[in-house]
Amino acid sequence: MPHLPTDSPDSVRSPPARRSVLGAMAATAAAPTLLGLSSPASAASAAPVAQPRALPGGGDLGPNVIVFDPSASGIQAKLDEVFRQQESAQFGTGRYALLFKPGTYNGLNAQLGFYTSIAGLGLSPDDTAVNGDVTVDAGWFNGNATQNFWRSAENLALTPVSGTNRWAVAQAAPFRRMHVKGGLNLAPTGYGWASGGYIADSRIDGSVGPYSQQQWYTRDSSVGGWANAVWNMVFSGVQGAPAQSFPNPPYTTLDTTPVSREKPFLYLNGSEYRVFLPERRTNARGTTWGSGTPRGTSLPLTQFYVAKPGVTAATLNAALTQGLHLLLTPGIYHLDQPIQVNRAGTVVLGLGYATLIPDNGVTALRTADVDGVRLAGFLIDAGPVNSSTLLEVGPTGASANHSANPTTVQDVFIRIGGAGAGKATTSMVINSRHTIIDHTWVWRADHGTGVGWETNRADYGIRVNGDDVLATGLFVEHFNKYDVQWYGQRGRTIFFQNEKAYDAPNQAAIQNGSVKGYAAYKVADSVTTHEGWGLGSYCYYNVDPTIVQHNGFAAPNTPGVKFHDLLVVSLGGQGQYEHVVNETGAPTSGTSTVPSTVVSYP
Repeated sequence: MPHLPTDSPDSVRSPPARRSVLGAMAATAAAPTLLGLSSPASAASAAPVAQPRALPGGGDLGPNVIVFDPSASGIQAKLDEVFRQQESAQFGTGRYALLFKPGTYNGLNAQLGFYTSIAGLGLSPDDTAVNGDVTVDAGWFNGNATQNFWRSAENLALTPVSGTNRWAVAQAAPFRRMHVKGGLNLAPTGYGWASGGYIADSRIDGSVGPYSQQQWYTRDSSVGGWANAVWNMVFSGVQGAPAQSFPNPPYTTLDTTPVSREKPFLYLNGSEYRVFLPERRTNARGTTWGSGTPRGTSLPLTQFYVAKPGVTAATLNAALTQGLHLLLTPGIYHLDQPIQVNRAGTVVLGLGYATLIPDNGVTALRTADVDGVRLAGFLIDAGPVNSSTLLEVGPTGASANHSANPTTVQDVFIRIGGAGAGKATTSMVINSRHTIIDHTWVWRADHGTGVGWETNRADYGIRVNGDDVLATGLFVEHFNKYDVQWYGQRGRTIFFQNEKAYDAPNQAAIQNGSVKGYAAYKVADSVTTHEGWGLGSYCYYNVDPTIVQHNGFAAPNTPGVKFHDLLVVSLGGQGQYEHVVNETGAPTSGTSTVPSTVVSYP
């Protein structure tokens, strides 16, 4: 994340399983419900070896899912308690999901710290009304919001106390399916540094004020206005979005999103917990929920294996083989083998930033080349033994057509280092055709524990081998070599945010043959059709500020490979770019932190 100041606003700048016990648990209580823990593997461990007993579907959601009822007392106190624990716990082990039953809640201010998700349990955001705020600010970091990672808000209607809700976040902090009955301020108090962010399927009745936010992506939403832009504001399918005007001001606006399918979410149907699966939309514009019941399908929680930390990968795979989906409750899961998703339509949904750590160099999760897998809402944290990959969508050579029912990867975040030593050669590999990557942050850590040019070595961020892949909201940063490599045909990216690795020791360490540095976004020479909109790359080579990066983007120079609205920025003159894309675009220079832009390429 950039660490330099930006302008102030003044310058404007499945088989049936046993029924869930959640019905009784969901009954109204006199206080917030802190759900109990049961052993997820007990059924398997007690079963005879010859005839293992079926794993149960459903069950309680564990101790770190806190469910609130409108009639409860002490809600604010509980919110404050979680916030005190999580406010500055950037690399801590706490994980929380704060869930609100449908109804009206008055006078709340839910401040969100690290690894905290807040969500309503209605089918529509308007089913859960908060007369109050869901707040992210940066007091813990002296007004600097560039490290406000790993938190989320979903499926709530807010009526902010002051008329404007503050959501000053950085990467991996989605704002989904929200209705703000007022304005939304994306900057911290004092308009300090900020580098986010992502909004989808949301309606903001008032104006959105990004102020000091350097870049932002908003998809399939509605806004009452948009106040300003700094470097890179991208919109697709957003009613009320500013008109296309990059680079002055730097708005990139697409009338629709070519293909989208919203993230699955947990909701209550009476006393029964279910997971809603929104349908795929083409040429989407606006929210999915604004005019009645959203379109899609629904699964009872009894069709999910409700996983708790401590469960083995073998048990998770047994549940999948049995035909269950996976609901990962908040916590940290160590894996000694990959989670293997083989069945079409399987859902793997995490709550509260459930975190997968692959041990001994294994891959955390793999899918088969099947239709309609939905991966959503979890973090993969690389382990200390190098993994060749961390997430693989489809096997090598996958070629099936999934255009009618693609796999979606949504709010799935990857981290190498920071919370401890971690290594991975390539973080995310997309082999299956038509996959939609909808909001990811793939991050080789630049601060925290276990950080160094070789300590948390990770050469490649994302590699796309499959054809017809779409990325909406792609954040990939700090890899030792290429951050993104794209080999598939007909790929598309709407919004890309990148920083090259800060910690390169010298020019030789990043030399790519005769080329100075590895491009942030590399389209393979074999690709004949590719398109991208609103892509940015920054450099901050603070270890050796004399390093020169030849370009931010590299691609075959052919009419079918097109880019719109590209920029590169040298942050304070710590390293420089010679070009934007290939040999095109002016070099950055000096310490002014002014972007060099290319409106159209070729």
